[in-house]
This record gives sequence, C-alpha cells and structure tokens, in this order.
Amino acid sequence: MNASMLSYILLSCLLLSVQAEYCGVREIIRYTQRLLDDSSVSCPCRQTATSSCSCLPIPERGHELACFVDGTKHLMENTSSNPVITRLYWTFQALLDRSLCKRLAHGDQCQYETKGNVKEFLKKILTTYQEIEK
Repeated sequence: MNASMLSYILLSCLLLSVQAEYCGVREIIRYTQRLLDDSSVSCPCRQTATSSCSCLPIPERGHELACFVDGTKHLMENTSSNPVITRLYWTFQALLDRSLCKRLAHGDQCQYETKGNVKEFLKKILTTYQEIEK
C-alpha cells in the first residue's frame, strides 16, 4: 500500500466519522461509471468458469452493501490492480463497518439469487446509488 492510498483511506475515515448519514453517492457513481466505461473490466459470467473473471453477486434488497463489499473484493483480488476498484472496495467496507448509509439496510451477509458478470454487477451498484441520489 503506497502513501497516497494510505492518506486516501485516512481522509475517507475522517470524512466518514464526521458525517453520520454518509452514503458516498456521488463518489461511488463516478467511480462505477468510470469502471463501466473501461472495457477491460468486462467479461462473460459462466457459473462453472474458474476464470479470474467469475460471476459476481447481484444482491437482494437490503443486502446491497455486503454484496458490494464481496464483489469488489473479488474484483480486487482477481483483476490486474485497478485503483478505482480498490477505492470502491474500501468505501463500501467503511460504509458497512460503520453502518453509515442508513438508506441501505445493513445485512452483514451478502444474499443473492443471481450472479452476473462484471458489467451487470457494476450496473447494480450504479442503479442502487442513483436511487439514493433521487
């Protein structure tokens, strides 16, 4: 972990501790949009595939944050290092750990009925946060 990443995490924690109802909506939408525009994060989802780009959980309502943490962690571990994915992961993790975004119910376990590819997972993040922004 480099110094700029550490300072980013510390700054994020500071901001999160100041704002009781912090969802990081604009930041998360911006990062997610950037990843969706980046074609290198797209690949097919095959339930049986053991490829580095396997299927990601599409969360049930109320379990979004836990699934977003799990999915971005999987992406972080299985794709070439992408600072945007890393930022998303740490943001979701902080929101979940501190129960900051009251609008997203906080089930600690990721529950899902379906899995999707990276684009479908990112679109779920985007639509979830666009609903909060309204």
